Amino acid sequence: MIEEKVMNEKEINDELLLGLLESGDLESFREEFLAQHPYDQATFYAKAEQEIRHQLYQYLSPKEMADIFEAIELDDDEYEDLFKEINVHYAADLLSAMYTDDAVDILNKLNKDQVAAYLTIMDKESARQIKDLLHYEEYTAGSIMTTEFVSIPENSTVRSAMNILRNAAPNAETIYYVFVVDEDKRLSGIVTLRDLIISDEDTLIRSIMNERVVSVSVGEDQEEVARMIKDYDFLAMPVIDFQNHLLGIITVDDIIDVLDEEASDDYSKLAAVSDMDTFDRGPFTAAKKRLPWLILLTFLGMLTANLMGMFEATLDKVALLAVFIPLIAGMAGNSGTQALAVAVRGIATGDIEEESKMKLLFREAGTGLITGVVCGLVVVGLVYFWKGELLIGALVGTAVMSSIFVATLAGSFIPLLIHRLNIDPAVASGPFITTLNDIISILIYLGLATTFLNQL
Repeated sequence: MIEEKVMNEKEINDELLLGLLESGDLESFREEFLAQHPYDQATFYAKAEQEIRHQLYQYLSPKEMADIFEAIELDDDEYEDLFKEINVHYAADLLSAMYTDDAVDILNKLNKDQVAAYLTIMDKESARQIKDLLHYEEYTAGSIMTTEFVSIPENSTVRSAMNILRNAAPNAETIYYVFVVDEDKRLSGIVTLRDLIISDEDTLIRSIMNERVVSVSVGEDQEEVARMIKDYDFLAMPVIDFQNHLLGIITVDDIIDVLDEEASDDYSKLAAVSDMDTFDRGPFTAAKKRLPWLILLTFLGMLTANLMGMFEATLDKVALLAVFIPLIAGMAGNSGTQALAVAVRGIATGDIEEESKMKLLFREAGTGLITGVVCGLVVVGLVYFWKGELLIGALVGTAVMSSIFVATLAGSFIPLLIHRLNIDPAVASGPFITTLNDIISILIYLGLATTFLNQL
């Protein structure tokens, strides 16, 4: 009921805003629109037709539009189309008004000609800060950090620190953490806003700061940064260079975006999709993304079919064997995918360290053996009561047990091996593991059948 009420109120607000735009009532529209939360403003903008968006550019200042773009959620390829419809001077002012890391994130999604044009037009200080971040490699701490933070000298007093904080706060992304630097701008400590409020005004900062600061290198992978912020429950983390100079900070809201991005990326790879589809993409675009993987998997499937052809003589003599091929391949594929999910998740979250990899393999081997034996015995009983064939039931049950054991071991070992080679383990996607396990299970099943063909 609460969700339905919120949705109804939102629909009413959208209708009201559209009505004010159609009537050209500038003052009423601005009053109503700017009273909304930035996320709701961004949602309204993202759903608006091009004609409505052009009205928004006329009614809202670049700074007000910057707040919208900091809250908006769009696909990468949508930004280029949106900025093409915005006046280049308006767009440059919009980017200048954004926090530097958010502006850089958008500029990384635009073509080089657009980026060059905006950097030429915008004010020199904003352009300089953006250029400083643009040269960092994508998906590193440097590429997602912001340079809008508050730092104070370690030899200052609480009184002077509060004055610095007061002046810097309007442009800072967060003020809950204040970073302390020495004369050479090296990070030496950190104080919280609470520390400053409760301390005497004449107290030296170096006497109340925490010197044990957790920081990240500017070249650190963003996924590792996200893991550290999650582990330490930080609101922000300082970014330093190799000489410990404070370069910027990474805030928790940026890390939430990173976690969402990494999760989507890993899920798309597990599904063998090069880029996660969204519902607003057309069928041709979606097919274009999926076809390369499907074609590759088709060739792997042909390998499986060719393998079955090698055992044609066995299947001709005992046709009943063919009935159980989907059962064995399916169970092997399912158990392998389960093990794969556990391994990939453990690597992604950092739960699997170097010393625990063997522990994981032994655990999965034991799990595969137990589940294989139980499923094998169940299959022996089912085949016997269904077909009255105890020997074939024993053969199928043994194949099921062996296939599940090997598939579970492969599902955990392959992502660990790929990770050891510094490749994203998510590329060991479900369809690949399933295809590999199809090949293994068929080799085991039909190999056993061929060996004991005279007894069948």
